Amino acid sequence: MSIVITATSGHLGRSAVEAVLDRGTDPAEVIAGARDLAKITDLAARGVRTAVIDYDDPATVAAAVAPGDVFVLISGTDLANRDRQHAEVIAAAAKAGAGRIVYTSGLKADDTALSIAAMHLPSEGAVRASGVPFTILRNGWYSENYARDIPTVRDTGVLLSSTGGGAVASASRRDLAEAIAAVVTTEEHQGKTYELSGDTAWTYDELAAALAQVLDREVTHRNVSSDEHRAILLGAGVPEQFADMAVAVDAGLGAGAMGFRNGDLSRLIGRPTTPLAETLHTLV
Repeated sequence: MSIVITATSGHLGRSAVEAVLDRGTDPAEVIAGARDLAKITDLAARGVRTAVIDYDDPATVAAAVAPGDVFVLISGTDLANRDRQHAEVIAAAAKAGAGRIVYTSGLKADDTALSIAAMHLPSEGAVRASGVPFTILRNGWYSENYARDIPTVRDTGVLLSSTGGGAVASASRRDLAEAIAAVVTTEEHQGKTYELSGDTAWTYDELAAALAQVLDREVTHRNVSSDEHRAILLGAGVPEQFADMAVAVDAGLGAGAMGFRNGDLSRLIGRPTTPLAETLHTLV
């Protein structure tokens, strides 16, 4: 049996491979998949087997998966085509005889105010309907999501949002990668759905304080209405599609969509989740 992990040229997939190896798994039992193998030569150098896996070419999945393998489907980023891609990839893995499918979904996907989390439901349905034993990992908010905000906050001292007082229980990618490693290297997770979030929920006022500490400057959270937020983004030259998405995400965060906590993540990884400030320090 091998552990086949997709999208390993990306942050989460690569971290998942590293976390599996850190748990003592023989590198020869791990298959790292990517569209471009040139991007994962460092994993191959560690003894990990590599395979081309392209979500637009299910035949690559069939070639990579052998009967009994654990197949980790890291959710794709092509939102316009993702439902089709995932359905075809899941069907190919099932036909190849995968022993278990592990899918990275979105926190509280079936009960959320955040559309980017709810968008995982069709893929969850495909996993459940595949006939293959499964584990669904509903990933919460990445602390690393704030990497793109740091340059502006450093320059202006202002963290702009329309999140109100909504709380976010973020975790680091490494935390979530370790959860993948935990469920693929042990057997008691079949048929389970885990809600994965950080141990601590914080508001954007607290995020501003953490950024102030990390950047060693005063940072203020400027909370505005959704309409004002959209107008500011458009005025700054942000394309309408991305401005609308940013405002919708903040509305979901403001409604508490990423504030849910139940301890699943820290229990799976066997330690507390990484504090927000600790992750922010790695981003500056």
